[in-house]
Amino acid sequence: MNKSQGKSIKMLIIDLLLAALLLAVDQYTKYLAIINLKGQSAYVLIDGVLELQYLENRGSAFGMLQNQKFFILFVGVIFLAVLLFFLFKLPNRKKYRILHVLISMVIAGGIGNMIDRMRFDYVVDFISFILINYPIFNFADICIVLGTLGLFILLLFVYKEKDLEFLSFKQNRYRDVK
Repeated sequence: MNKSQGKSIKMLIIDLLLAALLLAVDQYTKYLAIINLKGQSAYVLIDGVLELQYLENRGSAFGMLQNQKFFILFVGVIFLAVLLFFLFKLPNRKKYRILHVLISMVIAGGIGNMIDRMRFDYVVDFISFILINYPIFNFADICIVLGTLGLFILLLFVYKEKDLEFLSFKQNRYRDVK
């Protein structure tokens, strides 16, 4: 194993540890929501702004695709596979480290919600931002939204096409023609 491969493996281990940490926080907060909020009225954190309220979400984002567990899981597995592909293809250079973090966040959030779907047939949501009547969400959703938003901004406004050549499927074969 050369030095570059060693650094790549080290970065992937860090990605795994970050995703595992975020996943643990997600599962623990959902556990707390189940034991403390289920069957209870909303717990007000900031009056008129933020509450903790237990909800069993049997759909996807914003309650769409109600009771479509297998379809949602299938799409989730496809997205996770694509994210893992990008993660393994990312160069181990300083300018790509933020991409490692953001992709790890999305992966952790996706896995967190998939675990709920497989265990309970629904996702445990409990954070209610009532100031703007936003749908109830959870820590995994925060990871997914912030990670995706960060990726969107970076890929659209920061990285140039040349910076993303590592994602190309084209093989660079140059022949010396004499």
